[in-house]
Amino acid sequence: MIITKTPFRMSFFGGGTDMPSFFRENGGSVLSTTFDKYCYVNVRHLPRFFDYSTELSYSKTERVTNIEDIQHPAIKNAMKFLDMHEIRLTYEADLPARSGLGTSSSFAVGMLNAFYALKGKYADKKKLADEAIYLERELCQEAGGWQDQIAASFGGFNRINFTDEGYEVLPLIISPERKKQLNQNLMMFFTGFTRFSSDVQKANAAGKVDKTAQLKEMLSLVDDAEKVLTDKTVDLDEFGRMLDHTWKLKRQTGNAVSTSNIDILYEKGIKAGALGGKLLGAGGGGFLVFYVQPEKQAEVREAMKELMYIPFSFEDGGTRVIHYTPESYEPLV
Repeated sequence: MIITKTPFRMSFFGGGTDMPSFFRENGGSVLSTTFDKYCYVNVRHLPRFFDYSTELSYSKTERVTNIEDIQHPAIKNAMKFLDMHEIRLTYEADLPARSGLGTSSSFAVGMLNAFYALKGKYADKKKLADEAIYLERELCQEAGGWQDQIAASFGGFNRINFTDEGYEVLPLIISPERKKQLNQNLMMFFTGFTRFSSDVQKANAAGKVDKTAQLKEMLSLVDDAEKVLTDKTVDLDEFGRMLDHTWKLKRQTGNAVSTSNIDILYEKGIKAGALGGKLLGAGGGGFLVFYVQPEKQAEVREAMKELMYIPFSFEDGGTRVIHYTPESYEPLV
């Protein structure tokens, strides 16, 4: 039995510049972190006592004898890609899917990690990130960028740069005190709305809006945000004001990014004292994160009292195997 634990990610700046259609021509960069909310993938070989050879449990249960009959596209394509047979897979998570935290990519990374472990093979973080990108973007043909798979695999607070030759992951060197202060100044709320990120991406692409100028400005903000975090002489509150700026830019990149309900919630947070914030992920729903000075946090919580408040802490782990039990059972080849 294998159990993997993979973190969810929180993207602050540069979202959208991780799309190959943009970064292969203009370059791209994302500032993001993982935090202490996870998905867990449990995989083991299925004994041959049943009239099915594969059992999958996620939001629904599937029992099949042929991989081609699997309805979940990521599981089906991953099993074919890594030649997996006769397995029982269970998925659990601390937070709901389709909520803007890169949950589908965390699942993809964690699943690939579990499959390799079940085969007795080691896959490093780069391999897992690359293959999760290939799985979701090529094999499953899901629209989207590359940042989620990389963040889930590597973990930590990073700047991820994208070029026409690939990507590089650069951990941010932030003093522990400043990192703790940033964490304490961020508040996250669940809007209750969920959506498929790929659907939002497709809807925005179908809008025929030229968003190159906005994306280039969003890209330039990554340098400024990195300086705020790493330079102790810069007021950390500037990070919050920049979040407001990047959210307003992102709102201009597609009609599916936000909704009237989300706009109302965001404005309520700002009026209550938040310096800035953004909707996490591709847009359309999920989690709102605000930058709020400590003395204003009670007012913001009161303004958001209809929403669920989610406390969190930054984490550095990335995907990992947390349980490994060798089995004597040998699967069919």
